[in-house]
Amino acid sequence: MPDQEPACCAPRREPAPLPAAPPLRPGRGPASRGMVELPGGTFLMGNEDALANPGDGEGPVREVTVGAFRIDACAVSNSRFAEFAEATGYRTEAERYGWSFVFAGFLDPEVVRASQGAVGTPWWRAIEGACWHAPEGPGSSVAELADHPVVHVSWSDAAAYAEWAGARLPTEAEWEYAARGGLEQARYPWGDELTPGGEWRCNIWQGEFPVVNTMEDGFLGTAPVDAYPPNGYGLHNMVGNAW
Repeated sequence: MPDQEPACCAPRREPAPLPAAPPLRPGRGPASRGMVELPGGTFLMGNEDALANPGDGEGPVREVTVGAFRIDACAVSNSRFAEFAEATGYRTEAERYGWSFVFAGFLDPEVVRASQGAVGTPWWRAIEGACWHAPEGPGSSVAELADHPVVHVSWSDAAAYAEWAGARLPTEAEWEYAARGGLEQARYPWGDELTPGGEWRCNIWQGEFPVVNTMEDGFLGTAPVDAYPPNGYGLHNMVGNAW
């Protein structure tokens, strides 16, 4: 993972049980559209780099074998998730809970002051009405973010989308095999240098987190799912972009 990416994922939450999601019709979505066939094989999985976050549990490096599989060339975009929601009537967990966490840097200061921060990660604010189609809460939309990655989706939401699409979520080993793009133990999907030739290859935070983002990569928030050149397997944005 990029060494300048902050070690701060969205916090866990333990809310009350949700009502049941509407039933899906598996296999009726666009499973084959934009997928890349990977041959599988044996690779070195994990990382023991001294600069890696120990809490990530990436070590020890070990040989892992995966079979052939297909994977999307890009993250699921807002437009593709909208197809799924429209076709099935599915409501995400954030929609059913009625709130989700939003990064404070995207919010009006008054909203930040009036909201509750997550314990230990106060830059995440609990915002009523925040969900995939209103990513910063009421009044926001994804109208101009059709080609950006969908956010405010849980594991269950992602699994439901995959089931509808006639696919499945990758295993951790499959995902790392795909992310590496055929490179062995490189720090990034494109090599060992974060910005080869001074060129950004991923969308991450630059500056003083969480108060100043210099946007050297060109983006304050998310970037389009195909914003940067793909890795050796033809897959885009395998690091960075959406937390």
